[in-house]
Amino acid sequence: MDSEIFDKAQAILTNRRMKAVSENTERIQEVNNKIPQIREINEVLFNTGKELISIISNGKGTDISNKIEQLKQYNLGAQSMCKKILVDHGYPEDYLDIRYNCPKCNDTGYNGSNFCECFNSLCGKLAAEKLNTRSQLKPSSFDSFSLSFYSGDNYIKMKNIFEYVRQYAATFTTNSKSILMFGQTGLGKTHLSLAIANVVLQKGYSVIYDSAINILRNIEKEHFSYEHSSEMIDLVMNTDLLILDDIGTEYESSFYNATVYNIINTRLNCGKPTIISTNLDFEGIARRYDKRVMSRIISMYSCLEFKGEDVRMQKREQN
Repeated sequence: MDSEIFDKAQAILTNRRMKAVSENTERIQEVNNKIPQIREINEVLFNTGKELISIISNGKGTDISNKIEQLKQYNLGAQSMCKKILVDHGYPEDYLDIRYNCPKCNDTGYNGSNFCECFNSLCGKLAAEKLNTRSQLKPSSFDSFSLSFYSGDNYIKMKNIFEYVRQYAATFTTNSKSILMFGQTGLGKTHLSLAIANVVLQKGYSVIYDSAINILRNIEKEHFSYEHSSEMIDLVMNTDLLILDDIGTEYESSFYNATVYNIINTRLNCGKPTIISTNLDFEGIARRYDKRVMSRIISMYSCLEFKGEDVRMQKREQN
């Protein structure tokens, strides 16, 4: 794992943990000021906690376990009483519990002797963000997409596509469907896929977006390197949303074709959404990549066909 990403993830978790403790301290002070009974119970619990430590440190004889059990039962009774008083005063019974982001690891990043899922997910998100800084693509917005460049039936079709992808972004989850955007160049496929990326990133999900050729080259470089690293392919497979732009423009090779199939198939099997844009039609995809790729896409993706006249050309003519 990249040491920079590891350290950054650890720092984020430390800040989360400190924030959770600080907010809990504020709630305790609030309740102690409003409900004297709670303050008295908390003082009792604090003192029995010190007594328990003393017994464990200095205790001798066979009755130590009995004393520990008595204190334990006393504390449980006091905690139960505290929760009842909270509820009687309009608070939830867990109001004084520390509210960590991740209850599995209490924001430590470790679940037992292993890294917690939240830590691995955070590292994946940070790695995706770092990778995206090297991408030639940048997130766009739905607000800057204009339907005025489409007319007639194409306008209706593109309006439906625009509304679909905007709703897709607004309701995105890791269980969202995959999307194929296909059609001639200059019709807004890249713009809309990157507008989706922008919204999904703001929701806190990990997103990798780049041209297919850049992603495939990076995977190839690591695969055939001396270290035979799998960091790039692991990122591509595990990110919450993968956006492969302009598939079909990369150099044709058996390695690239096999990698494209592997990415599509693996992410579908794992239930992870992918957005693909291409100038190829269905027949072109089948010829280029294998009928298995086309079969998986047709059966599992939402296929959106973009139609109209090249928007970039129209903008040039207007200028």
